[in-house]
Amino acid sequence: MRQYLKNILLFLAAFIMLASAHAVPDLSTTSAQDNTFLELRNAARKQDSVKAERLAASLSDYPVPSYVAYYRLKSRLETASEAEILETISRYRNTAIADRLRNDWLLILGKRGQWATFDREYPLFQLKDDLQLKCYALVSQAEKGENVVAEARKLLDVSRKNNEGCYTLVSTLKQKGQFKTDDLWFETRTAAEGSAFGLVKRLAVLAGAQPAAVSRALEMPAAVLSKGPGADRAEHEVFILALGQLAKKDHQEAAEILTRAESKLTASERKSAWAQIALPSSLSLAPAALSYWKKAEGAPLSSLAQEWRVRMALRSHDWKAVDAWIDEMSAYLRDDATWVYWKGRAQQVAGNHEEARRYFASIADQYHFYGQLALEELGKKISVPEMAKPITEAEIAAMSKNPGFKLALKFFSMNMRFEGVREWNWQLRDMRDRELLAAAEFAKRSGVLDRMVNTSDRTQEEISFVQRFPMPFKDNMETATKSLGLNMSWAYGLIRQESRFIMDARSSAGASGLMQLMPATARLVAKKIGMADYSPSQINSLETNILLGTNYLKMMMEELGHSETLATAGYNAGPGRPRAWRSRLTRAVEGAIFAETIPFNETRDYVKKVMSNATYYAALVEGQPQSLKKRMGKVSPP
Repeated sequence: MRQYLKNILLFLAAFIMLASAHAVPDLSTTSAQDNTFLELRNAARKQDSVKAERLAASLSDYPVPSYVAYYRLKSRLETASEAEILETISRYRNTAIADRLRNDWLLILGKRGQWATFDREYPLFQLKDDLQLKCYALVSQAEKGENVVAEARKLLDVSRKNNEGCYTLVSTLKQKGQFKTDDLWFETRTAAEGSAFGLVKRLAVLAGAQPAAVSRALEMPAAVLSKGPGADRAEHEVFILALGQLAKKDHQEAAEILTRAESKLTASERKSAWAQIALPSSLSLAPAALSYWKKAEGAPLSSLAQEWRVRMALRSHDWKAVDAWIDEMSAYLRDDATWVYWKGRAQQVAGNHEEARRYFASIADQYHFYGQLALEELGKKISVPEMAKPITEAEIAAMSKNPGFKLALKFFSMNMRFEGVREWNWQLRDMRDRELLAAAEFAKRSGVLDRMVNTSDRTQEEISFVQRFPMPFKDNMETATKSLGLNMSWAYGLIRQESRFIMDARSSAGASGLMQLMPATARLVAKKIGMADYSPSQINSLETNILLGTNYLKMMMEELGHSETLATAGYNAGPGRPRAWRSRLTRAVEGAIFAETIPFNETRDYVKKVMSNATYYAALVEGQPQSLKKRMGKVSPP
């Protein structure tokens, strides 16, 4: 009987805990409380522990205690005890902010080299999205005698920024004999490609160079190059670094200097030197870049260099080089849909049609730019997939009771978008398709269309294009685009990429509103269309933002030859840049090749996504299958 009662009590306790976990919290606060909370966040960022302690104490009844505790501790995390950190993580376990705290703490543990504690805590870190922590995890393995060279090379190839964890990894691998001199110089050259000069200096010194010599190579490359390659390996490598820096300004001069100095370098050094010239010349779209890449044949290349080598071959229609150089890419790059598609095209040109179809078929069911192009290569058009069954009210109600979603909405209302997105995405981690669709519908009803789009985008089998490609403010859009002769689907595709329909979206550069207009651009367009009463405060107004944004899009069309591809690039990067990129063409190329060879990462990604979005929107609006290839068109030299 006693055991029976004990079981009943345990069941009731578990039921109460479960009910509590799913109860909708009351997050109502006063504006004074919210302002204090925001002050606390700011104090934590500045590591002002005295102020943070005072503010946190005044928020004892704030309905988001986990964040109050986090900011309080974050302000003095370097000096906090392990017991206090673990107690806070345990108190708020399985929450996004507890995982964030563990992330912060792991960075400190890695920096201190406290590997026993790091190894205990790292497997408990759930998001696993911190590159520096991944480097520290490999350091810990290497310290135990494990060979981590393969994993380190792949990870370091992704990291091109100054960070302590990845430098520590290289240093440790050198100390353990897992990285040789060739590895150290390769990592140094890779860091130089990303202009991570602080890391370049540290790595070069680790490889045996003199600090002053490295600084001169980065800051005064012409002076270093005028003295020739020098006598030993370190001096040769510093010379190669200087060549890469000079090539960013004048690739022809760098090539001439290298040609004169080649006899003083080893065969492998010559290849690496040509690669250092080839990459910056590729990023300036110089036609000579392809010849530099061919001289660099056999050099070890970073993923960035591997991709740009293929891009320059694409731009020149050298399909044999495209085919061969994709084969030489790292495995994870070869499997990317971008290079699967272009490998298929190269096989197609070579007459290997069945092999080409195999490549296209492997990505044709993916809802993105290259999935669409692959579908067309298989003789099909782009259409709207069969829609998932409608979400029921019961499914949506379950999402409305999710405490994490309610907290995310609270943060959105306080303009804490970073924290809101983190809380929202934390809830999605283990959701199945139906739950994701229900969460997306709840986001729509809550007025956060960006979360609807991003959440719905995660589904694998059950698809809702109505969620993925919404068309709010349709009357405004139809009026604005029709009066200007613009394709409404294209304008919607651009808004989806620009702001995800966040009315008051503001970029780090200062662009605002649905169509993400810079203040100067908005003033210019307002003046051009005769909007005499325009003031900057109107930029987030729905009607004004759409009016100015669509007119700016029209201006881009008129300035850039009525090409949607070029105008899209111009909207993102300004009209001068796509004109310059076009001027360096030696022949007409299809729009997809032009897009893939845009040298700005952001603009390249932007153009592909906007044009892909526009094609899906057209399929929804017109109810007819579409052609992305036709929409992209061709881009010819001026």
